[in-house]
Amino acid sequence: MQPELTVPQVADSTFRRAVIVACIVGAVALVVSLPLGYLAAAAFGCLGLGLGMLNSRLVQLSVVRFARMESSRPKRQFVGSVVMRLALITVLALALALLFRPEGIGVIVGLGVFQLLMIVVAAVPMMKEMRRS
Repeated sequence: MQPELTVPQVADSTFRRAVIVACIVGAVALVVSLPLGYLAAAAFGCLGLGLGMLNSRLVQLSVVRFARMESSRPKRQFVGSVVMRLALITVLALALALLFRPEGIGVIVGLGVFQLLMIVVAAVPMMKEMRRS
């Protein structure tokens, strides 16, 4: 029987907040882009936000698995899974960007925006805590 994999509460709540903010950003992008005629680009941006969400969740689960590994080479397996996940997401994003250019570049923009959101969402509580101490 394999042990249950759970993401620590702090990481899970940070991820949830980032997902909520990303959904709001995506919805605003769709609403704003519609009258401007950039709906396809905004839709691809939302797809990029979704890929960023998927990547972040997979990172969390991968770290939990790595922490619980009892293999003789857990580091090699961890690095292999990281490289494989990043390669798949990168290939998918680049393929969409090239196949559906110029609107497809929104996928790459969405990935970048989600990463920035994750940083900001994680940094704000830390900065508040630092001010208190």
